[in-house]
Amino acid sequence: MGPFSSQEKGHTRHGINSKFKKTPKSKQTPSLSLPHPNKTKTKENEVRVPQIGKTKNKQNKKYDEEPSITLHSQYHLCSQGCSQEKYQPGSTFEGNLNSFLSSVVSSSSQVSYNGFAVGNGSSTPQEGTIYGLFQCRGDLRTIDCSKCIESAVNQISLVCPYSYGASLQLEGCYVRYEHMDFLGKIDTSLRYKKCSKSVSNDVEFFRRRDDVLADMESATGFRVGSSGLVGGFAQCLGDLSPTDCTSCLADAVGKLKSLCGSAAAADVFLAQCYAQYWASGYYDLSSDSSSEDQAGKTVAIIVGVLAGLAVMIVLLSFCRKAMG
Repeated sequence: MGPFSSQEKGHTRHGINSKFKKTPKSKQTPSLSLPHPNKTKTKENEVRVPQIGKTKNKQNKKYDEEPSITLHSQYHLCSQGCSQEKYQPGSTFEGNLNSFLSSVVSSSSQVSYNGFAVGNGSSTPQEGTIYGLFQCRGDLRTIDCSKCIESAVNQISLVCPYSYGASLQLEGCYVRYEHMDFLGKIDTSLRYKKCSKSVSNDVEFFRRRDDVLADMESATGFRVGSSGLVGGFAQCLGDLSPTDCTSCLADAVGKLKSLCGSAAAADVFLAQCYAQYWASGYYDLSSDSSSEDQAGKTVAIIVGVLAGLAVMIVLLSFCRKAMG
């Protein structure tokens, strides 16, 4: 078992875009219509930014913590929140929301976090103002971040139709927009938790876990660490100051211990930060080695088949010569 180790990315606060930046034509996100809820399947690499205003509002939803849909990808839904206030179709807010969602997808191909404020100028009616942000998990590659954000954007208008405010937390990324300015204002309300089966009478595990959580608690941006066979990571939204980030993570770690107790693995997502830990064997994703082993087996089968065909061709050739 190795000593405790951790890696941390600094807490970077990008400037808020009051106006959406233009991107080169070759990289602009296409403006597409929102598909019917029963026809939302897309090709694996297709980027589809839904346009708001073409779905029927069937129900009002309060902010809740439990997922109600399953996403097509590894970025499954952790939590969602929808404002009870609804905007009118064709309103200024709807147009600004479409612009915001398109800009979020475009920006996610370049950075892992960005904040936005649109329609907050004196020439724009106050009812059209939108504040929003997106953020990806700190260890995601840029391409994976962009795909995760695309998944979130494709879902948020279906989950929260015509809502003045909405948030969507996936495993790897987060998108939120509101009618009122929420950027930089700390919120430690619980949005989602997940606890595994309990571990009993394992003093070493709990010592390692507490070491990891103590390190996660002191993070000021994104941090991943491990102690022996226990790993963990923690992250704050980029609109929080380092001080507020540390405070939020302290609350998240406290909830991990109080809500999940002796669990072998646990996740806690607050409104603006989250913390997770796990023992070896939990959250085990398919490794590269297993993929390579499977690929090797496939190649071996193909080579065997080709070799068999070659032998048959040689035998047929001899038979024809013998008959001739």
